[in-house]
Amino acid sequence: MIHKNVVGFLVVGGLLIGSQWAFAQESGEEIFQQRCVVCHSIGGGRLVGPDLAGVNDRRPEDWLLKYIKSPQTLVNSGDKTAIALVEEYKVVMPDNALSDGQIKAVLAHIKETGGSPAAGSEAAAPPAQASAAAPTPDEIRLGQDLYEGRVRFANGGPACSACHHVSNDAVIGGGILAKDLTTSFSRIGKRGVISILGNSPFRVMELAYAQSPFTDDEIHAVVAFLEFADKRHRFEKPSEHGWSTYIGGSITAGMVIAGAAGVVVLLGFYALVGRRRKKRSVNQDIYDRQVKSE
Repeated sequence: MIHKNVVGFLVVGGLLIGSQWAFAQESGEEIFQQRCVVCHSIGGGRLVGPDLAGVNDRRPEDWLLKYIKSPQTLVNSGDKTAIALVEEYKVVMPDNALSDGQIKAVLAHIKETGGSPAAGSEAAAPPAQASAAAPTPDEIRLGQDLYEGRVRFANGGPACSACHHVSNDAVIGGGILAKDLTTSFSRIGKRGVISILGNSPFRVMELAYAQSPFTDDEIHAVVAFLEFADKRHRFEKPSEHGWSTYIGGSITAGMVIAGAAGVVVLLGFYALVGRRRKKRSVNQDIYDRQVKSE
């Protein structure tokens, strides 16, 4: 038994050491392509996050190590630079389970690459190319149906509304487990939304769609709906949400109307019942009977 345990321990230990060694052999370029390219370019312009060309000159290495590991920690600590980045890009970069050595390898890759045209075009290319053409009504309708789950994603992924909310009269709403997507299009732009849908940097979303990625057509449709919802939201008056617009199709409006009708019915019922109530008090009736008995 002891012999078997020792052998098992050595096998497991060897596997762990081997996996750590293999992981450590990843180059800075490989790590950048796996973890960073969705949101950042090197000389290709801003995407979801800033262009990283020259970042080694703009920020101290110790700050970069802290920020890349846990941006939210720096934001919560009151770091002015971290807060300024969130205010500018309207999104907090997710934490990364990278060692100091791996981060330094990525920074070295960024420094070596600089802003060459090849690096910029490679990093900036999203999974599905962003089209400048305005979305068609059919694309918007399909994107809305995919968001709400009325049409299933081809590879079986969950509907966006399970975790995300979108403020729009034409939809029911959505979950509150993740960020509100109402203004996502204006916050990070078409290329940013496409990049996140094609290869999400957020761990929960990455796991949810790891075995069921979006198709290019689905990405374009969802982006079309988010663009429509964002533009409509900016021009709508607050009083319009969930009331007069889409009364026939809006569940929110239907619930309000049904509730109001129910109140009217109850008030009418209580009025009829109240008319049959005795006008005099019970004590007066008892007094009158007592007088007659005497």
